[in-house]
Parts: sequence; C-alpha cells; structure tokens
Amino acid sequence: MSAALSRSLCGLVSRHTGFVLGESHHAVQRPWFAPVMTLKTSAPLRGEPKKKKKVDPRREQMMRERLKKKVKKLEKIPPELIPIEDFNVPGKYMDDTRQRSAPRLSFEKSEGRALLLKEWSQYKQKQHMAEVHAIELALEAQREALNELKMESKELYQAALTPDLLLFPFSHEGPTRTPPKTKYEAPDGKYNNVTKVYTQ
Repeated sequence: MSAALSRSLCGLVSRHTGFVLGESHHAVQRPWFAPVMTLKTSAPLRGEPKKKKKVDPRREQMMRERLKKKVKKLEKIPPELIPIEDFNVPGKYMDDTRQRSAPRLSFEKSEGRALLLKEWSQYKQKQHMAEVHAIELALEAQREALNELKMESKELYQAALTPDLLLFPFSHEGPTRTPPKTKYEAPDGKYNNVTKVYTQ
C-alpha cells in the first residue's frame, strides 16, 4: 500500500514540475524538488513515551523511616578527630643512642683551621684594644680641656657640663586618647545574619 502511494505521488510531482531535457536527452530533475522515497522517519518519532511506574506510598514511607533511623545512629557516634601528624614525632627520631658522627678531617685541614682560628682571635683582640685605647685618649683629652676651662671661667665650665638637648633632636607628645574602660563591653556592630537553617 505504501509503495503504491509513493509511486502515485512521484508521478504527480513529476507531471507538475516537469523535466529538463539536454542535448544528450537525459532527464535531469530540478534540485529543489526531492523525491518522496527519500523522506524517512527516524526511530524516536515512532517510539512511545515510557509509562511511569506506580510508587507505593507505604514503601516510600518505610524508606524514609529507615533513613531517619540511620541518621539518628550516625548522630549518636562521636566525631573522630583528625590526627595532626606534625605533633606526633616518629619513634626513630626519639632514640637517644642515635648520634651523628662528625666528619673526619685530615691532619693538614685540622691544623689549617686551628691556625686560622688563632689568627682571627688575635685580630679581634688587637681591634678591641685599639678601640679601648682611642676611648681612653678621648676621655683624657676631655678631662684636661675641662680643667683648663674651669681655671679660665667657671661660667663657661658650667655651660660645658650642661647637656646639649639639640645634639640628638627628639620630640615627644603626650597621649592623645584616654585609656580604655575596664568594664566597657564593645558592641558587635551591624551585620547581616546569613546562617543557613537546615530543617528535617
């Protein structure tokens, strides 16, 4: 039946549209008219929607009750703390007998290091003695100058003993705010509570 119907439709379409004949008398069909035999339907177009399974309300209620019981059991179990591995020192590192052996040096290297250490200590001692000697010379020169100045004029001697406040400029201001109150409770301030509330 379908084959006969498609043939009849092809004949009608060919009569109304016509054919274009070339020099070689071959029939050429127009491109904007497709034959009816090329029209096909895919599988999903012929498929039917799946029927929904009927859910038993009693069975669904029993499943919910089981889930609630499982949740209650899990809530009774105390939470397990995650161990921090950084605080637990491995036992192999706590062994007192475990010691690192010092590298063995040759006789020439050990003697060279000892001589270098002696030279360094002698250099630092000479530097320290030179600094102490320079400070003693400066203090002695200051005493002699003050004694000479005291013999010349007592006023200049007193002026020399007074500290020079402008030698090291220093400025200081008192507290600009009052001390905090001991019994004062600071408010939390304005905030928007965005805490989620979960209901079962």
